[in-house]
Amino acid sequence: MSSVSRAWRAAAPRRLPAPWRNPRPFGSSARPTAEKSVPYQRTLREEEPGGGEPSQTPPRSAQVVVVGGGSLGCQTTYHLAKMGLSGVVLLDRDRLTSGTTWHTAGLLWQLRPSDVEVELLAHTRDVVSRDLPAETGLHTGWVENGGLFIASNKQRLDEYKRLMSLGKVYGVESHVLTPAQTKDLYPLMNVGDLYGTLYVPKDGTMDPAGTCSTLARAATARGATIIENCPVTGIQVRTDDFGVKRVHAVETAHGTIQTPCVVNCAGVWARALGRLAGVHVPLVAMHHAYVVTERIEGIQNMPNVRDHDASVYLRLQGDALSVGGYESNPIFWEEVSEKFAFGLFDLDWDVFMQHIEGAVHRVPVLEKTGIKSTVCGPESFTADHKPLMGEAPEVRGFFLGCGFNSAGMMLGGGCGRELAHWIIHGRPEKDMYGYDIRQRFHHSLTDNNRWIRERSHESYAKNYSVVFPHDEPLAGRNARKDPLHEELLRQGCVFQERHGWERPGWFSPEGAAPVLDYDYYGAYGRQRHGDYAYNRLLGAEYTFDFPPHHHVIKNECLTCRNALALFDMSYFGKFYLVGPEATKAADWLFSADVSKAPGSTVYTCMLNRQGGVESDLTVSRISPGAPGCPLAPAFEGDGYYLAIGGAVAQHNWSHITTVLQDMKFRCQLLDCSEELGMMSIQGPL
Repeated sequence: MSSVSRAWRAAAPRRLPAPWRNPRPFGSSARPTAEKSVPYQRTLREEEPGGGEPSQTPPRSAQVVVVGGGSLGCQTTYHLAKMGLSGVVLLDRDRLTSGTTWHTAGLLWQLRPSDVEVELLAHTRDVVSRDLPAETGLHTGWVENGGLFIASNKQRLDEYKRLMSLGKVYGVESHVLTPAQTKDLYPLMNVGDLYGTLYVPKDGTMDPAGTCSTLARAATARGATIIENCPVTGIQVRTDDFGVKRVHAVETAHGTIQTPCVVNCAGVWARALGRLAGVHVPLVAMHHAYVVTERIEGIQNMPNVRDHDASVYLRLQGDALSVGGYESNPIFWEEVSEKFAFGLFDLDWDVFMQHIEGAVHRVPVLEKTGIKSTVCGPESFTADHKPLMGEAPEVRGFFLGCGFNSAGMMLGGGCGRELAHWIIHGRPEKDMYGYDIRQRFHHSLTDNNRWIRERSHESYAKNYSVVFPHDEPLAGRNARKDPLHEELLRQGCVFQERHGWERPGWFSPEGAAPVLDYDYYGAYGRQRHGDYAYNRLLGAEYTFDFPPHHHVIKNECLTCRNALALFDMSYFGKFYLVGPEATKAADWLFSADVSKAPGSTVYTCMLNRQGGVESDLTVSRISPGAPGCPLAPAFEGDGYYLAIGGAVAQHNWSHITTVLQDMKFRCQLLDCSEELGMMSIQGPL
């Protein structure tokens, strides 16, 4: 049995803990505890893949090939088979769950700030607690012990009340408890500094091995093929007669599978798999850890706990606890090994100690409880802390189901179903806009390693922060600026970021507030910015009420209404639709008739096959211009200029290009967003 006491003494010097935190770590006592079947015995376990022959011979062809046998790979395979698709093959280079899934904590919290995520979580819960046992007669390892969110301040409690209101719409039972009620529910908890808690009785935990093995059993019963020990060595991509790249085949160490569709569920190895097809996968790999305690008397049947303000979680594990969280200085896995299976890293106590401090404060009995094992493995994280899903913009037929930010088990069922629906029907059933790789990032950012690294770090470090409506990132800024940026900055403009663009937000009477290079919040030995005006203004906006500068925006609006206002809209998307069949394409794309005389502008919408609105935009008919002129490009046939909101420009680009490719219109879409500015004059004067 290891003791954190020794780790604490060996750790490098650090700041003194806050007065309410006891600096002593878990002690060394108690007896062995029952654990789930995961090899925790060693803190470093890097093995080469199982090797040898595949579990069965790969077929020569398949409708869909899913790569990666973790939570998302198994869930996607299961749902594809359940939706009736034949010829579904799942490949894993080692054994199922051998990458990152096997060591996951497996927590499932039903309430999230997004209504779509609440629906996704509900489906995961239904799959593991109801559907799979009914289909297979097997227990997945689901334990329904409830969940408890801790509020140490009023803003946090207000956030939880909003979650509870959203949960009522979806039938998720939840209760706001007083500190006294919380103490009755969880007698071992310190409630002295609590404002309240949010209790969700039907939250729980999932067992990764039990869940994935049951998913595999159910999928194969419906005709899917699952092949272990079959590493992918290449992706064949071919270009069709219209210049569109499409998936053609998957090459493995044991043969080639002809297929029009590949699903990248490779976790931290997703970037490497994407490179085989020429696809950028914007994620990074980091060490993510928790520790398992010795037996704790009285902890049995307690709910799982998330103390967001301490950035720590406490997961019930039999008669013990798993303790983990999100630190401000996570360790990046710089060189992702291709031969890492069922592997763990040594735990860095300097990095992890902040979680122990928070855990001991919340459950004081942990101070005298020993550590049975440490679990530090790789996880993949993304720039906005949301998964990467959908068809890649570079190659048709190459889908992503990766980058789940340590929530692959929790979101796996819902996202696996949506991804399966996406593959079969061309679009997901739910509004997956926030997860769609074709909508969220400008193509100039998806292979920008500095931007990906900075933004992924910030989203990781702020994972447990209160989600305020007016928040802006500090990382990865100033990637795209228009020519007026410096002048507006001198005038006191406070910028916001959308798709890499620095767009004007509002004007501060205090003067210039530039966005500085990312300081990683002082982590990794970096000097944190001192008097950082932009960060100070941003912090003042951390409220669910009107922000302090609301009167400034009010005056801007009244000026526009009563006099005259000039808007810098240069961050808008500015596209040209040109070619022999541009008008034919426009008739298909836009809900209004835009084939007017040159110089005419029409406000219109774009619809999808379900009749839903994809976007609104303005379309202007243009005449051919001079070669190389962004104001009016040279072209043959007809031409249209499209002006689109900057926050949705990438989404519009993806939608239009997909329609042009699917309908085989003889025209092209040109992006002149970087070459053109846009000013808007509005007001009665």
